[in-house]
Amino acid sequence: MRFLFYTHSLVSDWNHGNAHFLRGVMRDLIRRGHEAVALEPADSWSRLNLFREQGAGAVDMFKAAFPELRSITYGPDFPHEERLQQADVVIVHEWTDPALVARIGQARVDGGRFTLLFHDTHHRAVSAYEDIAAFDLEDYDGVLVFGETLKERYLHAGWGRHVFTWHEAADISLFHPMPEIEKTSDLIWVGNWGDDERSAEIRQFLIDPARQLRLTTTVRGVRYPAEALKALEDAGIGYGGWLANAKVPAAFARRRVTVHIPRRPYVKALPGIPTIRVFEALACGIPLISAPWRDTESLFRAGRDYLIANDGDAMCHALRAVLEDRDMAGEMVRSGLETILARHTCTHRVDELLGILKGLGAGADQEKTETAEAAE
Repeated sequence: MRFLFYTHSLVSDWNHGNAHFLRGVMRDLIRRGHEAVALEPADSWSRLNLFREQGAGAVDMFKAAFPELRSITYGPDFPHEERLQQADVVIVHEWTDPALVARIGQARVDGGRFTLLFHDTHHRAVSAYEDIAAFDLEDYDGVLVFGETLKERYLHAGWGRHVFTWHEAADISLFHPMPEIEKTSDLIWVGNWGDDERSAEIRQFLIDPARQLRLTTTVRGVRYPAEALKALEDAGIGYGGWLANAKVPAAFARRRVTVHIPRRPYVKALPGIPTIRVFEALACGIPLISAPWRDTESLFRAGRDYLIANDGDAMCHALRAVLEDRDMAGEMVRSGLETILARHTCTHRVDELLGILKGLGAGADQEKTETAEAAE
């Protein structure tokens, strides 16, 4: 089948974790013989910020890391209807402009033979209700959301005909253990500051424990204000700015432990939804310690795949235990990787997507055509 993904950006992962997941999904679809192409606005905030920081060479970095992936930028005069006519499946991400979301739905009504899905991987359904309510999803065949609590929000609000839970996952062709790389420091956190959604939590579960334990610590990410950079410096934590997602596995491999610090909207309003970094960290075989987070869908095995620290003192205790007890750390690595390989790879998610599409009748016309051609 021919898949067309409307994404905020495929090329840029600057403060844009959904790019990680879509890259993995598209790569798996292509490996199975499907066609997968992304469309992204030329002026997306993630893309513009990446180019502002890294220059035009950022595109070359993307192409070198993901040579099989294809992304086309669009502007005001882009012929969307022409592209849509060539697709069997169209998946539209929720960062897409509402007017374009409606235009794509209208193309479906006007004779489009593609299956049309809306894809939500953010907390705006609870933190910015009006933004999601503004989308016209009446003509969409279904909605994909990355957690059961978000699915409940959509169903309660009456958004979309059918709503399916479609969790994010790790691209294990990229995220996997690298035992050949030597461990050179203690702790790494790959995450963005952003919007004051977890500022206090970053201090409590990362900065203060790293300072108290005198850990060799690195932070990678973007949108750190001056006061945050000062806090890192005062704690003796090295800050490296943006890190291309393709380079994260090697960065994990050089450290002995990492942490998960969920954003407040997910903890309070959308429990059960981890960031994609949890999947990726466990897939890389690095011990993970998390700030409080309720795994309401039992995606993982808390206490085995990762540890939970309920406050800063507990985080200090857990970090010390993992760093000093190699057997304990090794068992966490084995358990976390086992769970990822059994349930949470992009291959699993593509299997789920194809099952959803089959249930919606996608590909039926193509199968009939192929059957008729074979009979001739």
